[in-house]
Amino acid sequence: MFMTQQENTSAAVRFLEGERVFLRPIGTEDTELYFRSLFSKETRMLTGTQKHFTREQIHQYIENKGQDSSSVLLLICLCENDQVIGDVQIGDIDRNNRNAFIRISIDQNAYQGKGYGSEALLLMLDYGFGILNLHRIELNVFAFNERAIHTYEKLGFQREGVQRQALYYNHAYHDSILMSMLADEYRAKYLK
Repeated sequence: MFMTQQENTSAAVRFLEGERVFLRPIGTEDTELYFRSLFSKETRMLTGTQKHFTREQIHQYIENKGQDSSSVLLLICLCENDQVIGDVQIGDIDRNNRNAFIRISIDQNAYQGKGYGSEALLLMLDYGFGILNLHRIELNVFAFNERAIHTYEKLGFQREGVQRQALYYNHAYHDSILMSMLADEYRAKYLK
């Protein structure tokens, strides 16, 4: 049975799908949503975002991401209602050394601490190791973000080091913790 054109365009594309969340590509139609997410006070602190952005800059950023072969930026959506709750990215993909970084942001408290972020990260890690053939995926997390550190360690990320006083935010310097996961560590933990 074929869908009507209206049904076909109104359904969200589900690029990577889990039990409770799915990841979909970001498009310029998401400019306002993405722009507003950057002004959450807590999100700005947890991500170390110091600069302000205009809608036009965000629109251009999203357009550029569509052309960027060294990065995969996806929105995190709830399976039950297609609601966007954050974003996750694999970036700086180094095809020679098979390395990249990963980052995630869930900007509303109502969706934090419920396992949505862990599920989104696992979807993206599976994509990174299983499709992009990456060997190593790293992340940075600020030392004051204890909830994220706990989550990353639970998922299997290993601490590699501390970048001392790497962030100046809210009148103080903060350490940044470097963590990573290797493909064989991911496979041993999740592909049994």
